[in-house]
Amino acid sequence: MQNSTWLLLLYGLPAKGNTARVTLWRKLKKYGAVQLKTSAYVLPDQPEHYERFQWLATEIKDSGGEATLIRVAQIEGVADQQIVQMFNEARAAEYKEVRQACQSLLNGRSKEKKRELAVAFGRQQRRFREIKEVDYFKSPAGDDTQMILQRLEKILTTKGRAAIQPKLAARDFQGRKWLTRPRPGIDRAGSAWLVRKFIDAKAKFVFGTEPSKHPKALPFDMADVEFSHHGDDCTFETLVKRFGLADKAVLRMAEMVHDADLEDEKFQRTECIGINAVLSGWARTKMSDAELLAKGIECFAGLYQQLRK
Repeated sequence: MQNSTWLLLLYGLPAKGNTARVTLWRKLKKYGAVQLKTSAYVLPDQPEHYERFQWLATEIKDSGGEATLIRVAQIEGVADQQIVQMFNEARAAEYKEVRQACQSLLNGRSKEKKRELAVAFGRQQRRFREIKEVDYFKSPAGDDTQMILQRLEKILTTKGRAAIQPKLAARDFQGRKWLTRPRPGIDRAGSAWLVRKFIDAKAKFVFGTEPSKHPKALPFDMADVEFSHHGDDCTFETLVKRFGLADKAVLRMAEMVHDADLEDEKFQRTECIGINAVLSGWARTKMSDAELLAKGIECFAGLYQQLRK
């Protein structure tokens, strides 16, 4: 989503107005506004946002402060894309809190009673929906959070042992187009390397958030698709198991990707955490999704050669 105009709320509150300041901050956070300066907040220019800022301006004035609401096409010194990134980073931080809470539930689920786990899951699911409502530019972190919530939901709803998935033959997946989410991180980059190295040497990768818009592509590391997180497995592990890969270096890499992606210390492997940090840094640059994925694939190619020694 690219916004054409923005709404800016500029305000000043009396020095002793701590209660009013906290109330205002909570409402701005609830509405998903991001802070440009100490007393300046921005939202995309939409009718409901204009109305919300109007009410806040009135409340500020009623508290003895000053408030100005303006509509601007451009904010000097800040490009539209920078503002979008600010919104996405704010939502990513909020999504991270949900993911960490869900991961704690997954790690300690053997100690939790199922009813208590269900209550905690419901709480995190509600929080996820709240964040989603103010995720105006579809932060990539939202999909990661949705997938870990789905893992929890499956644990709560699945009775008995999960069905064993049949092994797939790489020969049936040649020359295909593979779809994944933009700004690929450790699991998507590793999975793309795995696909091209062991499954589909001529694989072409495309990016998007809705598989229905790419009907001929094979989606991976996305919510509600076959090649994604299942049970305790990340997408890399799912691909390894579904295609019956037995390469010892690949099996070690699967453990590394798992720990870097899911952050649950299941295998006590730290080797891919550095790669994940590098990919996260590159993702903040103007590098295209294709360039980012290509660099990630190169990292995994080097790691594989080192592990084969």
